[in-house]
Amino acid sequence: MRTTLTLDDDVAAILKRLARSRRARMKDLVNVALRRGLAQTEAMPQPREPFRTASVSLGRSRLGAIDSVADALAAAEGR
Repeated sequence: MRTTLTLDDDVAAILKRLARSRRARMKDLVNVALRRGLAQTEAMPQPREPFRTASVSLGRSRLGAIDSVADALAAAEGR
C-alpha cells in the first residue's frame, strides 16, 4: 500500500541516521518501527490493582497543632 506520512523533524532525523548506519531504505525502517510499535501497543498489559498501604494509628501528636514550622522545628530540637 502506498500512502503519505508527515513525520516530525526529530523522527525523520532518527530514521535518516538509522538508514545511513544500517544501509537500509527508509521505507523498510518505517515498516519495522511501525510493526514493533503496533505489536507492543496490542500487547499492553492490563491495568494493575492500585497499591494500598494499611493505615496505622500513631497516637496523639506530641506537639498539638502544628501551625508554625518554626515551632515544630524548635520542638524537634528540644527547645
